[in-house]
Amino acid sequence: MTVLIAGCGDLGTEAGLRFAELGHDVIGLRRSPEKLPAGIRGMRADLAHGVPVIPGDVNIVVVAIAADSSTEEAYRAAYIDGLRNILDALDRDSVEPERILFVSSTAVYKDSDGAVVDETTPTEPTRFSGKVLVEAENMLLARSRETETQPIVLRLGGIYGPGRTRLIEQVRSGQAVIPASPRHTNRVHRDDAAAMIVHLTTMDRDPDPVYVGVDDHAAEMGDVMRFLALEMGNPEPPMASEDQHGGPGDKRCSNQRLRGTGFEFAFPTYVEGYRAVLAGQGVRHP
Repeated sequence: MTVLIAGCGDLGTEAGLRFAELGHDVIGLRRSPEKLPAGIRGMRADLAHGVPVIPGDVNIVVVAIAADSSTEEAYRAAYIDGLRNILDALDRDSVEPERILFVSSTAVYKDSDGAVVDETTPTEPTRFSGKVLVEAENMLLARSRETETQPIVLRLGGIYGPGRTRLIEQVRSGQAVIPASPRHTNRVHRDDAAAMIVHLTTMDRDPDPVYVGVDDHAAEMGDVMRFLALEMGNPEPPMASEDQHGGPGDKRCSNQRLRGTGFEFAFPTYVEGYRAVLAGQGVRHP
């Protein structure tokens, strides 16, 4: 098959390499296509401002755009303008892929005091990031209804992996502070996130419209920090006082629908994943 990856950064490149290993022809759209590795055919594109001609034989489209910064303007440019331009280009060029997968985020869910959330949980985000992503998800689902294309929304948790070492550096430098109140962290290793993209777009069974992409264990942040400190031989991070507590709310995301498709994790919990990162396994794609 021919796979078009719109937004071929670290995650998109890793997915593209996995598609290529399976024998598929992979096209990567990004502003700096010269950075793409062999196996991915680069096409220059600034997706927020337009999309080049899409080859007529494209079977799968993966939209893995990332915002340039954590502002509402940057989010809208990436996820709303970028996705709309891709869908408009498919219409313009009369290309109707079998499946389109949009990489979204568990930020679409509101804080839920530690309750379990899944694909059936209402999306009621309180932050602009989640609101923009819900708007983009709805755009894809609405526009796909008029076509034969199967839309897939993949709501990823916090991605970690090669080169994504902020939490490791905080623990190593002594800057990490364990939240005073329990707070779960829903994570996914970059390699598993890329594997999910390939699995959902190529599996034999018809996909559901939405999947939550997190690992098997919504761990408490304090447990993750203590584990990293122990693995690196660092002191255990201190506990925050109550008045220091803040930051993202608490929810536990379920991957049962994804698991039900037969997907298997290389890193089912943060323990396996962070051990691989600490051992230097894998590379972050430029």
